[in-house]
Amino acid sequence: MITMNSFLPEYKKYKEMIDFDYQYLCLFKHSNSLPKSYLNGYEWKITKAYRKLQANQNTIWKKYYEMKLHRLELKTGISFENNMSIGRGLIIGHWGKIVINGKARFGNEVFVTHNVTIGRDIRGKRKGVPSFGNRVVIRTNSTVVGNIKIGNDVLIAPNTFVNFDVPDHSIVIGNPATVHYRDNATEGHLPQLVNIL
Repeated sequence: MITMNSFLPEYKKYKEMIDFDYQYLCLFKHSNSLPKSYLNGYEWKITKAYRKLQANQNTIWKKYYEMKLHRLELKTGISFENNMSIGRGLIIGHWGKIVINGKARFGNEVFVTHNVTIGRDIRGKRKGVPSFGNRVVIRTNSTVVGNIKIGNDVLIAPNTFVNFDVPDHSIVIGNPATVHYRDNATEGHLPQLVNIL
């Protein structure tokens, strides 16, 4: 349904999202502010474009922000495939090829770095796409595929292939992957929230 608000960009919603991401990154980097070099880098630019599109899903600005994000996707190799489900606290560790299936589902506090694929399985008992809990880190060259559930507080180590459910508080390593239970599995990889905003 089109209302008068549909014609206005959702600046307040966007600002809340990006302010949280900014504060979260500051915690991650143990700093009170982010340097200009980071703010001018592709990791932050694509995060801002993603949040603008996410905030404007119900406005006429949606197509405009889709176009802006798509241009950045072509430059960076980071492809969200119109996935608008990533919650508060997004960190893109390094830009480079990242593919995120449009139907995958995410919680809050997600860290993704370069050469990661989050995709679907097209057949068998795992046909479908993954869903992720809160506080999930997916490191370099990892692949997560299929209709699987990744729990809360999960670290997927570099070069890991995951096509099975992963319980809360786990580190997943290797190919074939093995799961190791650990309290605070993402400690040191994700900041602890201390009343952001």
